[in-house]
Amino acid sequence: MIQNDRNIYKTARVAAGLTQERASELIGCTSVRSIAAYECGERIPAEDIVVAMADVYGVNYLPYQHMRNNLELARSILPDICPQNIPLAILRLQKEVNDFLLVRDEVIDITCDGIIDESERERWDNIQKELDDICRAIIALKFAKEVQQ
Repeated sequence: MIQNDRNIYKTARVAAGLTQERASELIGCTSVRSIAAYECGERIPAEDIVVAMADVYGVNYLPYQHMRNNLELARSILPDICPQNIPLAILRLQKEVNDFLLVRDEVIDITCDGIIDESERERWDNIQKELDDICRAIIALKFAKEVQQ
């Protein structure tokens, strides 16, 4: 789901083809006023509401977006990703794994003594970036969408 400049909750609801009234009925534990407040940024929905929205709207990526948007801790450890279709996500993951395989021997060389010294630091930092790319690709694949026929 691409957010553009719209609120993530509104984007998900509109993509599902639901009115605020119908969404509040299907979610079952919130009012139309609450849905409107979430969608205009007036209030942040509780986690159980976000999980219900994801289920009702059919957008499994919504809780991930919610955490990244609302929790500093989540922003610091969860990579920013853009869900893709499954074939593109698989290709991206394969590329990132292949990139890591190019430095596999360096990983062993650097880490076998359990110490990363100053002469190894730059190489190790580059390896960490490769690992971050793999993590990002795995998460993007988790939220990938099927290609519409």
